[in-house]
Amino acid sequence: MSFATTDLSDAHPEAQVADPLFGDFGGKSEFYGQVVTVKVFEDNSMVRALLEERGNGQVLVVDGGGSARCALVGGNLGQLGVDNGWAGIVVNGFVRDSAELAEQEIGIKALGTHPRKSEKGLHTGHRNRTVTFAGVTFKSGQWLYADADGIVVSDSPIHDKK
Repeated sequence: MSFATTDLSDAHPEAQVADPLFGDFGGKSEFYGQVVTVKVFEDNSMVRALLEERGNGQVLVVDGGGSARCALVGGNLGQLGVDNGWAGIVVNGFVRDSAELAEQEIGIKALGTHPRKSEKGLHTGHRNRTVTFAGVTFKSGQWLYADADGIVVSDSPIHDKK
């Protein structure tokens, strides 16, 4: 399937559009799927747990609070996402192992890179919590579309299903 977030935004003005804060770090710059949310802070244990599950073409939206003190996704978690069929990961936070991530067949958007790993057991995570960042309110079950121009989020599918 081919789509452009610019066209989706034009055709669906009711759709939410994320503020342009994110860079592309995965091997795929274009991805879409139903949203699964997780809220964490400087501890990616819950991110790993979700990526170990079957993704079925979904997009994991990680609200890491924008913390610039560590990375929440790295090469190992990116590969888990590929292996388990996740379409993409959007991180309100940072990633590491950027060269590895760039070689993986998954879309990854994040605020930037950071070499420090997260600390396990530091904080609890919350799955399927409504999260708000980058001017968008993300809820599990919504549809997220991402490409080089940005991120569009809709309550229902808005792509051409051909």
